[in-house]
Amino acid sequence: MITRRRGLQASLLGAGLVGLRALATGLPPSFLLNPRRAFADGTACASNAKAQFIIFNTSGNGDPINASVPGTYDDPNIVHSPDPAMAAMPLTLRGQTVTAAAPWAALPQAVLDRTCFWHLMTNTPVHPNEPHVLQLMGTTAAAEMLPSLLARQLAPCLGTIQSQPISLGASSPAEGLSYAGAPLPIIPALALKATLTSAPGALTNLQGLRDQTMNQLYELYKNGATPAQRAFIDAMVTSQQQARNIDQGLLDALTSITDNSVASQILAAITLIQMKVTPVIAIHVPFGGDNHRDVGLAAETAQTVSGVGALASLMQQLASAGLSDQVSVMSLNVFGRTLGPGNTDGRQHNPNHQVSFAIGKPFKGGVIGGVAPVGSDYGATAIDAATGASAASGDVTPLQSLPSFGQTMLAAVGVPPGTVSAQITAGKVVAGALA
Repeated sequence: MITRRRGLQASLLGAGLVGLRALATGLPPSFLLNPRRAFADGTACASNAKAQFIIFNTSGNGDPINASVPGTYDDPNIVHSPDPAMAAMPLTLRGQTVTAAAPWAALPQAVLDRTCFWHLMTNTPVHPNEPHVLQLMGTTAAAEMLPSLLARQLAPCLGTIQSQPISLGASSPAEGLSYAGAPLPIIPALALKATLTSAPGALTNLQGLRDQTMNQLYELYKNGATPAQRAFIDAMVTSQQQARNIDQGLLDALTSITDNSVASQILAAITLIQMKVTPVIAIHVPFGGDNHRDVGLAAETAQTVSGVGALASLMQQLASAGLSDQVSVMSLNVFGRTLGPGNTDGRQHNPNHQVSFAIGKPFKGGVIGGVAPVGSDYGATAIDAATGASAASGDVTPLQSLPSFGQTMLAAVGVPPGTVSAQITAGKVVAGALA
């Protein structure tokens, strides 16, 4: 157990606890790794102005999110939960009135104005294809997963300890992430708590580590610091009192974790962002699960209510931490569920329609694409890339909608167009989704 904890601590905080030292001092990890040569994060960065931390919700269960969102209430043959808690309600997305299940309408207007609902096609009905969907079904360079593409591009801009994303909530091996072809460990919220708070935990002496690090830097620069180096340190350095407040705040948050629930995953994700460990953290918020035999769509109802509630809590906690403009929330699941008549007591796998959401400063509240009859059920429609609207003649076909989602997510966080098209070789950026 001690060996595992130390290994996890090293992976989370970097060699020599550089991540913890960065947290304690306010100085970027790159500076601390090479203070003689670095003034700040000198690694190439696409755009500091647009860079975002990402909380990435994913599920290999194929949750029926697609049955409750805007865009599915125009056709009366689409089946929705009959429970009053899921009644159709109008909501406004950046001035546009749409209809969705009641839980979505309860989100604060400031959140809705930054919420973009994507109707897309994953082209698979198979649970174990979750990793392939995250690889955008063979359209990413070197078969990299979308969370890892995002993390690789964002790490230099955000000055995080590591480029690899972290998975907190994978409920099966199929939901595990990989980076550069190597599988990544899953770190449940309780493991994170044990690593960082147990005596002598990494967060139990943050102020002392801050003073030790600053003494070492001052000794290093005593006879050779340039005016630029001194100015940089003076502008960035965290005071003893600030370090004490950070220490206590993070400890209070982590010690409240008692399980690996969605609420605990959210607390752990926000803590990892505050510690600048990684640009991308994956969680699992259930939205109905694999509901083949769901009488009266009861599980779908309960988990949609709790799932949207978890999103509301996440956004509120980000706001309280001053992170609303710095963190975006995205989702992508292996597939959606069937929508047509006959789906009143459960839903089947739908390879033609899945709904993702993207919430954050870079996104324009609205609905991208739509849904229409396909075969015996329903599927995603073509999309007009300029506006994001559903259009029979749209220049993004349903088959291109998945890689186009990936391209748009990269563009939203400031990745240059040439890099976007090199990393995702199909689809195009849907400008209508971007603020």
